[in-house]
Amino acid sequence: MTAPAQGTIESVLVENRVFPPPASLSATARVGSMEAYQALCAEAESDFEGFWANRAREHVQWTKPFTEVLDQSTPPFFKWFQDGELNVSANCLDKHIGTPVENKNAIIFEADDGQVSQITYRELLDRVGAFANALKAQGVQKGDRVLIYMPMTVEGIVAMQACARIGATHSVVFGGFSAKAVNERVIDAGAVLIITANFQMRGGKELPLKAIVDDALAMGGCDTVKKVLVYERTQTAWNKVEGRDLSFGEALAGQSKDCAPVPVNAEHPLFILYTSGSTGKPKGVQHASGGYILWAKMTMEWTFDLQSNDVFWCTADIGWITGHTYIAYGPLAAGATQVVFEGVPTFPNAGRFWQMIERHRVSIFYTAPTAIRSLIKAADSDDKVHPRNWDLSSLRILGSVGEPINPEAWMWYYRNIGGERCPIVDTFWQTENGGHVITPLPGATPLVPGSCTLPLPGIVAQIVDETGKELPNGTGGILVISKPWPSMIRTIWNDPERFKKAYFPEEMGGSIYLAGDGAVRDAKTGYFRITGRIDDVLNVSGHRMGTMEIESALVSKTDLVAEAAVVGRPDDMTGEAICAFVVLKRSRPTGEEAKQIAKELRDWVAKEIGPIAKPKDIRFGDNLPKTRSGKIMRRLLRSIAKGEAITQDTSTLENPAILDQLSDTH
Repeated sequence: MTAPAQGTIESVLVENRVFPPPASLSATARVGSMEAYQALCAEAESDFEGFWANRAREHVQWTKPFTEVLDQSTPPFFKWFQDGELNVSANCLDKHIGTPVENKNAIIFEADDGQVSQITYRELLDRVGAFANALKAQGVQKGDRVLIYMPMTVEGIVAMQACARIGATHSVVFGGFSAKAVNERVIDAGAVLIITANFQMRGGKELPLKAIVDDALAMGGCDTVKKVLVYERTQTAWNKVEGRDLSFGEALAGQSKDCAPVPVNAEHPLFILYTSGSTGKPKGVQHASGGYILWAKMTMEWTFDLQSNDVFWCTADIGWITGHTYIAYGPLAAGATQVVFEGVPTFPNAGRFWQMIERHRVSIFYTAPTAIRSLIKAADSDDKVHPRNWDLSSLRILGSVGEPINPEAWMWYYRNIGGERCPIVDTFWQTENGGHVITPLPGATPLVPGSCTLPLPGIVAQIVDETGKELPNGTGGILVISKPWPSMIRTIWNDPERFKKAYFPEEMGGSIYLAGDGAVRDAKTGYFRITGRIDDVLNVSGHRMGTMEIESALVSKTDLVAEAAVVGRPDDMTGEAICAFVVLKRSRPTGEEAKQIAKELRDWVAKEIGPIAKPKDIRFGDNLPKTRSGKIMRRLLRSIAKGEAITQDTSTLENPAILDQLSDTH
C-alpha cells in the first residue's frame, strides 16, 4: 500500500445511511428544497457583493446605510459595510417595539433549582436600558472594554446587550475559568470594568465567582479596572472592596430604563472572545458589529428554519461563542422565544434536558455531542432517565455543535430524542467564524450521520493540500474558506501578526482562511465530513489519519463503549502510535479483564477501519478529563500518552482525579 500524497488525509470511515428531510417540514421551510438552496448558492456565486448587500439591507437596521459592501484592499484585514452605522442591541430589542414581538416572551429562564421565570422583549429592553445607564454612570464609554464573568443567567445576557447598547466592547470569560485566566484576559483586553456575581449555582452547589475576580485582580497588572459590579445571585455574603465594588442593586438605583442606543461603525469591535491557541497563550478573537449580527440572524433563520411560534433552546454557556451567537444575539435579533438554563444536564438527574423539553414545549434543541454521549451512557445504565419517559413530541429540529458527532451518537439522538422525525443540523463552525459555515438546512438537505453536509450560501469552503491546491472529492485534506464572509474574525486583539500567521498563512497565499481542521468531501455527494483538527492528525507508518475517525469507530461498538478520545504519541517503529482513552458503559476494568477488553476493541477498530488504525495503547477511565463546559482537554491526554508529568494548569478540570486512572496502559 502506497503512502498518501503530502497534505492529504486518508479517509477510511464510510457512511451509507441517508435521511431525507420530512416532507411536512420542507413544505413550510424557509429553504424547502435542494433546488432552493442551490439557487441561493448560484446567486452568491454570480454576484458575491450584491448577495451580501441584499441580505444586509433585509436583515439589519442601519442608522447610516452603507455604500461599500466589502473592502479587500488590505487582506486578510477584510472590512464589511464599513461606511455604515448601526447598533447591535437596537437590532435585537428596539426593532421589535411596536410589533407583535414586543409582548412575546424573549427568554424562559430555568434556574438550577428548577424555578422558572419569563421576560418579554419589552421587559428585556427596559432591563438592558437601565443596566446600560448604570455602566455609563460608572464611566464606561464607547470603545472601552468590559470583562463579563457571570453565571448562566438572564443578567449575563443583559450585561452583554448593555455593553453593545453603549458601544463598549465586551469580553465574556466562562465562569469555570481560573483567576489566572481572568487576570490574563483583563490585562490583554485592558478592561476598565468587570461584571460578575457573588456565586453561581451549578448542580445544587454554590460556586464562587467574585472571590476568583478578587484573586485575579490581586495578581497584579490590572490597573485599568476601576469598578467591579456584582450580581447577588445568592444570599451568601461576599467580600466588598470599598470604592471599587458595587452590587447590581446599588449600581441600578435611580437609573432610567430609557437609554438611547449609540450608533457605531459596522467594523466597531462588538466583542473579544478568548480561545485556546496551539501555543497555550489565549487568542483574543475580535468580531465586528455589522457583519456579525447579520450572520447571527440569518443563520437562526436558515439553519434552524426558525418560525414565529418556535421555542428555541441552545444549551451552551454565554462564555463560549455558541452562547454569544445562539443565545445572546441571534435568537433576539430573530425575535425568537428561547429557553435559558442555569444548571447542568445531570442535576438532579440525567433526565433534566428531557424534562425541560417537555415542560417548555421546546421545538428546536441545540446541544453538544459531549452532552449527548454522556446522556446515552446515563440512559443505558438507568432506565428512569431514558428519554422515552418524557413527551418530546414538541421537537421538530435537533442541532449539534462544538465537535463532529460520531455516527452512532447521531443515530441515538435521531431515534431517541427526535423520534426519527426531526432533522439533525450538524453545524460546523468556530469561534473565529462568528456563526455556522457548513451545515444541513433542515427542510432541504438529505442527512448523512456524521457529516455536516454542505456550506451555507455565500460560504466558499474547499479542501486543499498544504500549498493551497484544491484536492478532488474523496481525498482528505485541509479545510479552508477561500472568500471572506461578513461574520469572520477581524483580527486577534493586540496581535495582528499572529492573526495573519494563524489563519491566513503566506504559503496558502495570505488571503485564504485556514480553519485548522482536516476534512474530506464525499466523492458522490460533495458532502463535507470533519476528520479532526490538523494538529489531531496522526501519521502512522506514513499514513495520515484523523483522530475523529478512530474515535467514531470505537464509539460505534455501542454495546461496550460510551466515549473515546484518541491522540498520538511518538513511536520508534511507526513514527507515531495511536493512544485511545476509553470510557465504557460499565465499570472500569482492571487487570486481565482490561487486557481482554482492550484486545476486543483493537480487533473492532481493525474490522471497522483497518489494521493500520488499531490503537497501540488503550487506557480506561470512569470519564475523560473535561472542563466544566464539557470540553475534552486533549493536551492533557497527549502528555499522559507520552508519559510526561502534567505541568499545564488543571484548575478548569471538572474531574482532576481522572488523570491518575488514565495512566494505566493496556
